[in-house]
Amino acid sequence: MGGREQNYVNEAFETNWIAPLGPNVNAFEKSIREELGESVNVAALSSGTAALHLGLELLGVGKGDEVICQSFTFSASANPISYLGAEPIFVDSETETWNISPILLRKAIESRIKGGKKPKAIIAVHLYGMPYKITEVRAVADEFQIPILEDSAEALGSTFQNIPCGTFGDIGILSFNGNKIITTSGGGALVSKNKSYVERAIFLATQARDDAPHYQHSNIGYNYRMSNVLAGIGRGQMEVLSDRVNARRANHQYYKDTLGQFKEIEFLREPEGYFSNRWLSCILTPSYEIREKLRLALLDENVESRPLWKPLHLQPVFKASQHFVDGTSESLFERGLCLPSGSNLTSEELERVVTTIKNVLS
Repeated sequence: MGGREQNYVNEAFETNWIAPLGPNVNAFEKSIREELGESVNVAALSSGTAALHLGLELLGVGKGDEVICQSFTFSASANPISYLGAEPIFVDSETETWNISPILLRKAIESRIKGGKKPKAIIAVHLYGMPYKITEVRAVADEFQIPILEDSAEALGSTFQNIPCGTFGDIGILSFNGNKIITTSGGGALVSKNKSYVERAIFLATQARDDAPHYQHSNIGYNYRMSNVLAGIGRGQMEVLSDRVNARRANHQYYKDTLGQFKEIEFLREPEGYFSNRWLSCILTPSYEIREKLRLALLDENVESRPLWKPLHLQPVFKASQHFVDGTSESLFERGLCLPSGSNLTSEELERVVTTIKNVLS
C-alpha cells in the first residue's frame, strides 16, 4: 500500500458510498485516464477477466465464432471466449518479446478464412509487462479488418514509443488483481478511445437496466462494476504507480547486474522503443533440468519462484482447440523461470535470491 488508500476508503464509509458507483469510482477512472491519455474512456470493473468478457461481447463475439488468442499467457486471457460460446484459436509467440507472433497470426487468419470462418477478434497480450509487436500486429489486423482486444493486465506503466500500453487496441483491458503492479485487491478496467464501447460496457456491467422508472431489461447484463470502496484503494495506488514501476525495474536491473555473467542465464531485453514495467523479472535457462535445479534450490531456501506460463494450447481444458505454433512458447515454458519481483523486496531478500542461484551455477 502507498499510504493514502485508507483515506479514500474511510471517505467511502463516512459518506456512505459503498455501492458500485460513487466519487471514488469516478476519481479512479479519471486517474487511469490521466495516466493513459485524455483520448481514452474508462470503465472500472470487478476484474480484468470481466473486462475481457465485456470487450469480446462489445466486439460482437458470440456462439460459434472464433477468436484468435495468444497461447503464451494466463488462462484468463482465453476463458471469456468460452463464456460466450466461441472457440479460441491459439497462436504461438515470437522470441523477441515472447508475445504473439505476427507471422503465425497471419498464417492463422489466412487458414481460418480459407476454412470458411473469419476470426471475430484478436486477443494480444503484453506478457510480463513487455509490449507485444504493436506495429506488426496492428498491420495484420487492419489488413484483414479484425479488431484487437489488448490484454494489458500485466502492463500498466509500460509504453511503446512513449505511448501507454492499454491504448493500442480497439479495446484495452487492465487488471488490478492482488498480484499486479498496483491493486484494488480485485478489480479491472475496460478502456477505449471509442466512447460508445465504454458506455455500453458500463450499461452491461450494471445488469443492463433499461431507462425506465421500473426494472426493465432488454439485454442480459452482468454484475461487473467496481465498488466505491475498492476504487478508493485504486485512487491511492495510482498515486504511487511510478514508484511501483521504478521498483520493479530496479529488481530486474539488480538481477541482470548480478547474474548476467552466467552463460546459463538469459534475460528478456527491451527492443528499441519498448519500455516494460518489468512486472515480473524472468530468466531463461538452457534446459528444463537447469530450470528445475534453480527452482528447487530456491524452494529449499523458502524462496518462491515459478515456471513461465504453460501455453494454453498445452492446457487440458483447451486440448481440442486449434493452434498455430512453432515450439517457441513450449520452449520458453520449459526453460523459463519467474523470480521474486515484488515492489517491496528488500536488498537483503534480493541478495538471498541471487546468492542461491549463484551457488547452484557455480
